[in-house]
Amino acid sequence: MDASLPLLPFAELMRVEIVEATKSRVVGRLAVREELCTSGHILHGGAYMAFADTLGAVAGFLNLSPGARTTTLESKTNFLGSARVGDTIAGEATPLHIGRRSSVWQTRITSAEGRLLAMVTQTQMTIEATLGGR
Repeated sequence: MDASLPLLPFAELMRVEIVEATKSRVVGRLAVREELCTSGHILHGGAYMAFADTLGAVAGFLNLSPGARTTTLESKTNFLGSARVGDTIAGEATPLHIGRRSSVWQTRITSAEGRLLAMVTQTQMTIEATLGGR
């Protein structure tokens, strides 16, 4: 992950790869491996959600003022297809809204062939910097 992006230990554990990160678009990849699957060697729904949450969180972070931080306030996922061990999925987070107190991101998760696997909409809450440093 780019050194200018926030440290995301869980994303590193999942091996999320950030391919592109701008204020208006974050693109990532995730290799589907056994540890991320449910029965039948199918990617677990929680892995889709965590992948999308990572991309949306990075996007939200890139739109913050200095010293502020972000946290996921809400997330909704529609599962539309499946990925298997050995596949690599891609995700693209783009903004639906960027405001002072929150941002809303839509993440399309697709197969290597471009087939839509999941659509995630999440709200990132902005937590302004405080003088106390907390």
